[in-house]
Amino acid sequence: MGWINIYAAVYNEDHPGLLDFSQRYGKQFLWIIASIILAIFIAIIDNRFYFFFAWFIYGFCMLLLILVVIFGKEINGAKSWFEFGSISLQPSELAKFGTALALASYLNNRRQDLTRLSVIGPAFAIILFPAMLTMLQPDTGSAIVFFSLFIVLFREGMSPYIFVSGLLMILLFFLTLLSNILYLSIALIIVAAILVWFTTKKWKLAIAGTLLFAVIAGIIYLFDHYVIKSIGNEMVVFISLILSGALYSIYIYNKRAASVLIIFLFLLGSIIFVNSFNYAFNNVLPQHQKDRINILLGFKTDPHGTGYNVNQSIISVGSGGFGGKGFLQGTQTKFKFVPKQSSDFIFCTVGEEWGFMGSFVVIGIYLSLLLRLIFLAERQRSDFARIYGYSVVSILFTHIFLNIGMAIGLVPVIGIPLPFLSYGGSSLWGFTILVFIFLRLDASRTEYLI
Repeated sequence: MGWINIYAAVYNEDHPGLLDFSQRYGKQFLWIIASIILAIFIAIIDNRFYFFFAWFIYGFCMLLLILVVIFGKEINGAKSWFEFGSISLQPSELAKFGTALALASYLNNRRQDLTRLSVIGPAFAIILFPAMLTMLQPDTGSAIVFFSLFIVLFREGMSPYIFVSGLLMILLFFLTLLSNILYLSIALIIVAAILVWFTTKKWKLAIAGTLLFAVIAGIIYLFDHYVIKSIGNEMVVFISLILSGALYSIYIYNKRAASVLIIFLFLLGSIIFVNSFNYAFNNVLPQHQKDRINILLGFKTDPHGTGYNVNQSIISVGSGGFGGKGFLQGTQTKFKFVPKQSSDFIFCTVGEEWGFMGSFVVIGIYLSLLLRLIFLAERQRSDFARIYGYSVVSILFTHIFLNIGMAIGLVPVIGIPLPFLSYGGSSLWGFTILVFIFLRLDASRTEYLI
């Protein structure tokens, strides 16, 4: 399906042959053949190879991520590729299965005791290290995919509080972009006071903390307004929260209200996250990525500039209607209105030429694949194979969700391929290795694996 849609996306009337190797569809055919050979090779290797060499593979992938930042070819402002003549290789695509193997090996040895900080800390490091190296390229899309492996940690016993904290961070991410930082900080303090009231059933405790904060904030605000005149309202709130929290903690200790202390730490962490993200968004994030996020949230319209890709992509998908315009009949596709339509925006071709029904079939196939992989993961007898299986599911799901969401304007344009459909040898090889290692482990599930 990917090969046929790549053919439609970059169709050239002067080169109509599917096996014309001067065109992308001809090159993709070679990548498909190479992937089939690679899949067979993976299938005949002893399954214990992936267990015993997991850390070696991870280390080799990390070395490639480091080297690509130094020696890689810069394309569109990112050093994400090694170039060998006419062949390019993207190490971040290979690092995904390497990270999944290392995470499975580590958790298998530790017997998934993710309630202990000494276990969960290194697990976080295994995931974050390749994500940070990928960000140095910079390749935000691939870096986000590594974070999907936190889903695996939750499945293997990580505290739900950490998982909920992650969801709250995502919520705060959007609230930070949508609202004033000062008002958001005050709202978080009010929410914390209400939570103290509900958890302790003592309204006096919540009011005491709120009044203490209000008094200290008032004093610092007046001092700044009339004397210093340089702190700023957001910093006044932050300093007041720390000082009032220090005094309030003495009161909490005497009342033995540990839950209140947890709420305060969450509040403090939320305020730090909001201010840090606000600073990073305005001062660190590249302008084109800020523009994409602002366009997605409706703060900015730029249909002929930064928002051109998404705007044309939505038109392309929507113009397909229920049944589509037909194979090679897509006007948006034929006249090249959507950039990168054979790679990042391959779903546009599906939507325009095959319509709602074709899109439904493609998404249905992906959903069936994910459900089948979850079933296979659950039936594994070894922890290593199960953890790796869920890593495969997490990575594939993230790619599918973000790529299709990107094509229909639900998520910012971050440039990641649609598994097995997008053009590109690195991504096709990466997904092939990722899936077929798990199929090899599943085929040997009855054998003894440490």
